[in-house]
Amino acid sequence: MIAYKDMSREQLLEEKAALEKEFEAVKAKGIKLDMSRGKPGKDQLDLSDGLMDMLSSDSSFVSENGMDCRNYGILTGIPEVKKLMADFSETTPDNVIVYGNSSLNIMFDTIAHAMMFGVCGGTPWVKQDAVKFLCPVPGYDRHFKVTQHFGIEMINIPMTPNGPDMDLVEQYVNNDPAVKGIWCVPKYSNPQGYTYSDETVRRFAALKPAASDFRIFWDNAYAIHHLYEESDRQDQLLEILSECEKAGNPDMVYKFGSTSKVTYPGAGVAVLASSPANIKDMQATMTIQTIGHDKINQLRHVRFFEGDMANMNAHMMRHAAILRPKFEAVEAALEASLGGLEIGEWTKPNGGYFISFEALPGCAKAIVAKAAEAGVTMTNAGATYPYGKDPQDTNIRIAPSFPTPEELTRAAEIFVLSVKLVSIDKYLGA
Repeated sequence: MIAYKDMSREQLLEEKAALEKEFEAVKAKGIKLDMSRGKPGKDQLDLSDGLMDMLSSDSSFVSENGMDCRNYGILTGIPEVKKLMADFSETTPDNVIVYGNSSLNIMFDTIAHAMMFGVCGGTPWVKQDAVKFLCPVPGYDRHFKVTQHFGIEMINIPMTPNGPDMDLVEQYVNNDPAVKGIWCVPKYSNPQGYTYSDETVRRFAALKPAASDFRIFWDNAYAIHHLYEESDRQDQLLEILSECEKAGNPDMVYKFGSTSKVTYPGAGVAVLASSPANIKDMQATMTIQTIGHDKINQLRHVRFFEGDMANMNAHMMRHAAILRPKFEAVEAALEASLGGLEIGEWTKPNGGYFISFEALPGCAKAIVAKAAEAGVTMTNAGATYPYGKDPQDTNIRIAPSFPTPEELTRAAEIFVLSVKLVSIDKYLGA
């Protein structure tokens, strides 16, 4: 296969004419597919339908501490769910607060808390001269939208297969007191599927922030979201809270997680794990904000998994059996159609929900628009960067989870045709 950059103008024009015929034929089929977000498919949602059978009108609603879960009370989560979500977070029940259904909600509230009330008694961020956040890129668009919403200045930090560029992270954090936080998706990162190396985690733990109210926002969204059963194909992540404690920085991390892609998105349970000081600080605001979260849903989840992380991990292997063929189908299509053409590179993650595609510079937006012409909606190009601005216009997030395998085959066909056509136009100077 000849790389496009090595083709003559005549060869490129001939290739373009053939591809345009293929594209028009696919377009005529009237396909409508939404691959814009990493949503679980119906077959994945079906895995958790047993949740609906955990409670009925004749069930006991009493928690192990004697609390009636139908009533007010228990601000930080019933004991059983705190134990389960502490195991999920690799810490102890005293170090977690179990919230409602959304970890994104917790992150928003944590930023809002810091803005209005400060961090652990510090000056509220809104009263400080400048507030900056470090943003590993490409990254999670919803993280960036939260900090943008609060008017926080965002600084791009390039991602590597081992995690963020730690030389840059250390330079900013250790020298600029306006740098108050960093967004992290440390395991099977969104969108590249990278997992931070042990060295990266230890360097995070050893940071010496110029700001006493600096915090790492550690969104371990894909903590147990492996695609493969084999242990050598499951990424392992060093536990950040214990590493920070060892390094003398016990209060430096907020660790977030949820069961949104374990059970039901939008109807799971979410957790914040942190140091006793941070937990006390957040709890002080919660006491005013709410009387408690949905204990019925907490009880349902605990009974579904029988309070055991081993059962949750086994459940995730059933997810993996559904997701793995979809990821492999996309990777195979990319390799078969684009391999050797030198017009794109893509990641091959061991877990998570996304494949990251790097197009030729200046081509990502055009590729996404071209795919949309044929009925495939993808995440907006640029969304994986703060302010929606990808400086090189190269990154595209591919979300294989929601379509059926048959739909995914058609979507992959449209995507590779779009990549080829846009790349040819770039070489032709169109």
